[in-house]
Amino acid sequence: MAYVPPERGERSFTCPHCGVLAQQNIYSNPSSLNMAGGYISSNPIATAVCTHCGKFSLWVGQALLYPDRGSAPIPNADMPDDVLADYEEAARVASASPKAAAALLRLAIQKLCVHLGGDGKNINSDIAKLVKNGLSPMIQQSLDVVRVVGNNAVHPGQIDVDNPEVVGSLFALVNLIVESMISTPMKVSKLYSALPGAALDGIAKRDGDASG
Repeated sequence: MAYVPPERGERSFTCPHCGVLAQQNIYSNPSSLNMAGGYISSNPIATAVCTHCGKFSLWVGQALLYPDRGSAPIPNADMPDDVLADYEEAARVASASPKAAAALLRLAIQKLCVHLGGDGKNINSDIAKLVKNGLSPMIQQSLDVVRVVGNNAVHPGQIDVDNPEVVGSLFALVNLIVESMISTPMKVSKLYSALPGAALDGIAKRDGDASG
């Protein structure tokens, strides 16, 4: 399903709670108190209620205040906990500091590489090791994009890390890596193990004959 970043006033976007692209019911009071105790006619505060999960988001001006995860995509459900912690922290700070979010996502993939077979000491070496072990070019490129952009957040280079679109793409890449390297293998393994025993025996015999 396509990801549509939450935006105040839009009638549908990807819910920051449930991750479903759904219609949003927008509510905004006609007036609110100002600092002097009087009323102002233009209210900067609004809420949007997701028609799918029923949970609300709170907006002040054009900023999504609650939940405090900005417009980052919902993390993949199979994302390891230590990676998830950095991903969610990056989501919370992305609108205020894209550079900080990029650096956190670089840290997230460094931890993710450990789950994929790296040792966690050097992210570049870990990616090289994974490539040597047969990592697909698409995942290698995804890892390197997050690595290089994250490095530029700490050591300024030629990449505009302050660009929200650049940083927003990093969230999608982290989810892509988890989906390809963790979620999909788990799903295939579950389906394969559910095959009848006779079929599994036949496959094992076939593969044994083929390697003999």
